[in-house]
Amino acid sequence: MLTRRAFSASLLGTLLAPMVPQASPAATEASQATGSLHQAARTTGRFFGSAVRSDQLASEGGLLAEVVRQCGMLTPEIHLKWNSIEHKQGQYWFEPVDELVQICRLNGLALHGHTLLWEQGTPAWALRALRRKKDWALIENHFARVLTRYKGDALRWDVVNEPIDTQSGRKNLRRNTFHQVFGASYIERALHTARAYAPDAVLMLNDYSFEYDNPVDADRRKAFLQLLERLKADGVPLDGVGVQAHLDLGKGPLKRTVIAPFLREIGQLGLEIVVTELDVKERDYRASPSVRDSRVANEVAAYLDIVLDEPAVKGVVTWGMSDRHSWLKVEPGDRTNTRKYGNPAPNRGLPYDARMRAKPMHNVLEQRLSGRNV
Repeated sequence: MLTRRAFSASLLGTLLAPMVPQASPAATEASQATGSLHQAARTTGRFFGSAVRSDQLASEGGLLAEVVRQCGMLTPEIHLKWNSIEHKQGQYWFEPVDELVQICRLNGLALHGHTLLWEQGTPAWALRALRRKKDWALIENHFARVLTRYKGDALRWDVVNEPIDTQSGRKNLRRNTFHQVFGASYIERALHTARAYAPDAVLMLNDYSFEYDNPVDADRRKAFLQLLERLKADGVPLDGVGVQAHLDLGKGPLKRTVIAPFLREIGQLGLEIVVTELDVKERDYRASPSVRDSRVANEVAAYLDIVLDEPAVKGVVTWGMSDRHSWLKVEPGDRTNTRKYGNPAPNRGLPYDARMRAKPMHNVLEQRLSGRNV
C-alpha cells in the first residue's frame, strides 16, 4: 500500500524535472507520431485536458510525459473529492492534489476542480452527521477549506456533481442526502457558498447522459435545462456546465438534431460548456483491436463534429488518457470472442492504448480540436 509519505516522496522525484519526464519507449514513439491536443485546441480558442490520478503519474513516467505534452488542464479523478481529502473527520490528506498543483504550476497547466459536492464522493461520517443534524456549516467548512487552498489554481469547479435523476428522483432531482436534508435548494446554496470563497472561478454543474436519442436521455436533457433556467432566473451564481459525454456504442447513432439544440439552449443562457469526461464504452468486443479502435474513433468524430459547432463549448476533457486506467470494463452481456482474440479487456475508449500508444481516437481529437474535420 502506498503510504502518504512514500507517495509524496515518489511524486516529488518526478516534480524535480517536470519539463523532461522520462518516457517509456512506447510513449516516446507516441509523442513522435502525434501532435499536442491542447495546442490543437488552442488554435480554435479552446483547451484540451484529461482526468488524472496523482499516484499513477508518480509511478508511470511515460504517462506523465504524455499528459504534460498533451494537456492544458488536469482534472483530479479522485483526490479532490471530499472522501479522499477527509476520509476521517478532521484528518486531511491534501498531498495528492498539492503535488498535482505543482505539476500544473511547473508546466503551465490549469486545474479543474472536481468535485465539491457529490454523495458518492462524500465521507460516510459527513453523511451521518448531516442526517442527524441539519447543519450547512459542515458543508460550508469543507468548501471554505478546499476553495481557499486552491484559489488561483483551479479555474473551474464542479460545485454539484450529478444532481439530475429523472427515473427515481424527486421532481427530477436526485434523492441524495443533501436533497433529503436541505431540499432542492441545496444546489443554489452550494453555488452561493462556492462563490463566497471562489469569487473569480467558473462555477459549474456536471452531469451525464445527454447524448442519445432515447427516452431516458431526452428526459434528462429536459430536466437539466429546466434546472439551469430556474437557477439563472433566480440570479444564482452559475457560470457553466459540464457535459460528461460517456459515449456508448450500444445506444445508437448520435444525432445533430438531438445534441445541437440542447447545447444551443445552454449557451443562450450565458453559460459556458465543457465536455468533462469524454470516453467511449464498447459493447461488441468480437472484432480485432484495429476495428474496435476505428469504431471508437468514429463515435468521437461524430460527437465532436456536433459539439464543437457550438461556440459556448470551451474545452474537451477525456476521462483518462490510457485504456490501462479506464474505469470502463467488459460487462456481462457485452459480445466477446475470446477464442479468436483472447481476453478483450481493457475497454479501448481513450486516446492511448494500455501501452501508451496513440490510437485513431487521438487523431480524431487532434483534427476536430484544430478545426480540421477531415
